[in-house]
Amino acid sequence: MNEDIITRIFCEVDDFCNALEAYLKSRPLPTDTGKAWFPCGRMALSEVIAITLLFQLSGYRCLKLFYKQAVQGAQLERYFPRTVSYNRFVELMRHSLMPLALYTRGFRLGSGTGVAFIDSTPLKVCHNRRICSHRVFSGLAGRGKTSTGWFYGFKLHLVINDHGEILSFFLTAGNVDDRNADVIDGLCGELTGKLFGDRGYISKELFERLYGQGLQLVTRLKKNMKNVLMDIGDKLMMRKRAVIESVNNLLKNKCQVEHTRHRSVVNFLVNLLAAVAAHGFLSRKPSIHRGTSSPVPVG
Repeated sequence: MNEDIITRIFCEVDDFCNALEAYLKSRPLPTDTGKAWFPCGRMALSEVIAITLLFQLSGYRCLKLFYKQAVQGAQLERYFPRTVSYNRFVELMRHSLMPLALYTRGFRLGSGTGVAFIDSTPLKVCHNRRICSHRVFSGLAGRGKTSTGWFYGFKLHLVINDHGEILSFFLTAGNVDDRNADVIDGLCGELTGKLFGDRGYISKELFERLYGQGLQLVTRLKKNMKNVLMDIGDKLMMRKRAVIESVNNLLKNKCQVEHTRHRSVVNFLVNLLAAVAAHGFLSRKPSIHRGTSSPVPVG
């Protein structure tokens, strides 16, 4: 793993954790008992968050294998000399959920450029044959359907800009419609310009609501719809909408946003947030070069 990216991730996360701790100490709640909000021990909060981010970029498919072979092995031992057992590390991950959420939302998302792409991707939590016996996400996950068939789990809704940076994300059960008002408001509440989506986002009400906030929704037409004139620039951008599919592919194959080995809802959320944050550290993201007909990576 690149030494520069390891140092960059840890320094940035450590600065954030120090600032967060100072902020919380300066504004204690009236009911504050003085108890530490992160367990004091051999490992600091910044180390726990940094390791979860590095796992997403490591190429390992199993956190336990990564922790025992890389973190406690020769590859990363000099960066994290005071590691705890793997079981204790998994327990510490639970305490990093809120700090990681604040860090991801505040520092790891991109900025709007006037061009955005929207899509959702399924996150399966178990095989369809094990739905009835699945207990970890009982009452939270749902059955959904995509172009490839039925699944049981969640949907990760994404909005990215033309540089391949994630602008916003939203997690729902697998049976939630992509055009759900709460989902769209959470994703696009601060966006302006043009938003490109697939046919699943066709809705007159949705178009009018977004247009009222200065965001124009552009989609392809269904076969049974009347043809309408579309700006040539919008037609060219619709051809490049596959860039968001490439981002979804990175989150699932480079990062570990989807797997069926979760045993805790909290650690599932930690893994999801770490994958989104780690995507911001990728030096080569799927991006659009104006004048080309397909997304290409940039350095």
